[in-house]
Amino acid sequence: MTIVLETSGLTKRYGRTDALRGCDLSLAGGKVTGLVGPNGAGKTTLLNIAVGLHRPTAGRIRVLGLDPWREGVALLSRIGFVAQDRPLHGGFTVAETLEIGRRLNPRWDQAYALARVKHFGLPLDRRVRSLSTGQRAQVALTLALGKRPEVLLLDEPVANLDPVARLELLEELMGVFAEDGPSDALVREHVLVSGPRRAEHERAEGEVIEVRQAERQTTRLLRGHATQSDDGTEVRPATLEEIVVGYLRSEREEVPQ
Repeated sequence: MTIVLETSGLTKRYGRTDALRGCDLSLAGGKVTGLVGPNGAGKTTLLNIAVGLHRPTAGRIRVLGLDPWREGVALLSRIGFVAQDRPLHGGFTVAETLEIGRRLNPRWDQAYALARVKHFGLPLDRRVRSLSTGQRAQVALTLALGKRPEVLLLDEPVANLDPVARLELLEELMGVFAEDGPSDALVREHVLVSGPRRAEHERAEGEVIEVRQAERQTTRLLRGHATQSDDGTEVRPATLEEIVVGYLRSEREEVPQ
C-alpha cells in the first residue's frame, strides 16, 4: 500500500492562534478520503500546506514522499489542487486557460479537458471573468483534473455548483476511483433497502450502516444481503457515492439495529 500523504505533529500557527495543531494522518493512494469537520477545524490550512502554499510552523508533512514547501517544484506537476476561492486569471479565455494547463503540465490530457468544458457548455472564447461562479468552478476543476494528477486535493469541491453539476462531479470522481479493484468489491458488499416505515426495524441480514427515515418510508444502507418482500420493500445495489456518504453520516448518527 502506497502512502501518498503523511503528516506527523503538523502545526500551523498565526500569532497566538493555532489554525492546525498536532495533526497526524496517513492517506493511502487509490482511495477517496473526505476531510470532515466544522469551520475553523483546519481543513483548508492542511490542504494549503500539502500543496506548498503555506509553510508549517512545526511538524512534518510528505506528499508523494516530498516536502511540499522545500520540494514544491518537483511536486507541482504530480498533484492537482482546487482552492476554496478557485483563483483563475480573469483576463484569459477558457481556451487560453486550458493552453496554459497544457504547457505547464507534462501529463496534461487535452482531449479530456476539451471534452469536459464542452460537456458543461463552457464557451472557449469567453473570458473567465465573464463566466458565472459555477462556470468558473468548472474551469478550475478542469485544470486540476486535466493534469491527470497522482494526488487530487479539492477544497469544498461542490461549492458554487448547481445540484445537477454537483452530482455529475461526484459521479466523475467516483468513476475514476471505481477503476480500482477494491472499490468493486466494496460495492458488491452493500445494498440499499427501501420499504414502508415501521415502528421497529426488521432483523437485517448483515450490518446496518445507516438508516434514513421519511414520513412513510425507511431506507437502510446494509453491508450484507437482503431480499425483496411482499410488503413493498425494494432491494437494489448501493452506488459508491451512497456508500461513501452513508459511512460519513453514520459517524455522527446512532444507527438503530
